[in-house]
Amino acid sequence: MKARTFVGITLFVAGILKLASIWDIIHLDWFENLFAQRWMIYLTPILLIYVGIKLLIESFMRDRDQWLRRPLPIGDEGKRIHCSVHYGADEYVYQGETFKGARLDAFCGGISMDLREAVITEDEEIDIHTFLGGVELYVPSTVNVVVKSRSFIGGVGNETDGNPKPNVPSLHIVASNFFGGVSIKKN
Repeated sequence: MKARTFVGITLFVAGILKLASIWDIIHLDWFENLFAQRWMIYLTPILLIYVGIKLLIESFMRDRDQWLRRPLPIGDEGKRIHCSVHYGADEYVYQGETFKGARLDAFCGGISMDLREAVITEDEEIDIHTFLGGVELYVPSTVNVVVKSRSFIGGVGNETDGNPKPNVPSLHIVASNFFGGVSIKKN
């Protein structure tokens, strides 16, 4: 873990602890007296959280190796895959393999899945769940994309053509986002 990432996590946690202390969720006497002036009560945790998140984002943007290309987790007989990321990022690239659907879980992290060279012969479903994370999907231009989304302070960005083509398979994307998002792109 990079020093910048560690400092970001530390500041973010300190901000959350300060807010919990202000709201009487936890009682830390030394932390409550850290900034006793009235105007600093809410400014301190907001600044700590902001700087912590800023450092975390900069850390991930500067160190591209944190996006690790993983082998495809294809199960028995090439059935539906399950990809899960916690506090990090993974990249999955199909290079001529048959795609049989997926479940993608991003918890405080990100997943990038490239299906542009995948073999998709029938309708398939991608079930996506994000919590403070994101998923980036690259789909081939030879499929229709159908999106169903349930999001709370998040959403799905669909940059594909909205006009369905006849006689081509469809990717059904079902996304549940909580402070997270999904980006769908074609070539």
